[in-house]
Amino acid sequence: MHPILYSIGHSNHSPARFLELLRGAGIGLLVDVRSVPASRFVPAYRQAAMQGWLAEGGIGYRWLGQHLGGKPRDPALQTGGRTDYTKVAAAAGFQLAIENLLDLAAEQPLAIMCAERDPADCHRARLVTPALTARGAEMRHILSDGGVEPDAALRQRLAPRQPDLFG
Repeated sequence: MHPILYSIGHSNHSPARFLELLRGAGIGLLVDVRSVPASRFVPAYRQAAMQGWLAEGGIGYRWLGQHLGGKPRDPALQTGGRTDYTKVAAAAGFQLAIENLLDLAAEQPLAIMCAERDPADCHRARLVTPALTARGAEMRHILSDGGVEPDAALRQRLAPRQPDLFG
């Protein structure tokens, strides 16, 4: 059986609304894939604060943004001063973190999280999701209205914007 993983963006949701979205999808573990687990604009999404209110809401937290983040610090993962997702996806740390996600998803329902509201605008859909689906995982994206978008539908929305990085 292939694991099902979710993605979600914290956007500017209140912690209460964010917990509703996670609970609505049955999420037990939130995996933060932000390169820097902080938010200048929404203080509730700074790592320490978030860990507290997630724990109070019965949801676990793990940060894997050091390997799965969209803005890695390693200059070797850049081309022309911009993050090169092909290089990031080939990095050993990224590959190990993807395997870690799959192992965690086999234990409990989880969602990967970044800041962007729409997964089409985020590296979680453009970098992390393709690596997971290439390994047989099924991805679903929790939307801000509480709906869940299957990855196939997201791929159709993305098709005109960007070629498949792993095709």
